[in-house]
Amino acid sequence: MITTPRLLLRPWQKSDLKAMAEINADARVMEFFPSTKTEAQTQEFIDRQHLQQQERGHCYFATELRESGRLIGFIGISYQDYDAHFTPCVDIGWRLHPDVWGQGLATEGAKACLDFAFEELKLPELVAVAVQQNIASTRVMEKIGMRYDSSFDHPVLGHRPDLQTCVLYYAKSGK
Repeated sequence: MITTPRLLLRPWQKSDLKAMAEINADARVMEFFPSTKTEAQTQEFIDRQHLQQQERGHCYFATELRESGRLIGFIGISYQDYDAHFTPCVDIGWRLHPDVWGQGLATEGAKACLDFAFEELKLPELVAVAVQQNIASTRVMEKIGMRYDSSFDHPVLGHRPDLQTCVLYYAKSGK
């Protein structure tokens, strides 16, 4: 578990499915993704996170508000191996409920994950990827000290030319 002043980043629980499925079904949240996700797709995502946590010691963590215990989405790090010039890699990412946007929670949690990756896991580098139009996520990347590397056409988004161009940011341990 990772704690910040306002957040608890933790392993996924069975009770998280409904709240995360609601987040994944929200068109505002999924604006820069090919589609919203069903409850079954959300369960598959949670299952993949469980497996990654067991195998690698990290995942996109279930993220809750410490004050209320309410699940608000995920923030974490995840192994990626899709076909791109920078993979395989570990990336940092987040997806939060819209009613907590604009409060600095993504930045707070992402900074804690960056520290966890470098200090606890001893990873040499993290990357972050966002659709070029996703300025809010790009701002978070910059606020946590990541640097712009390049733009690229994401191989998984080839069927969505409007979303295919992505930006790549990186952070290196000790920098």
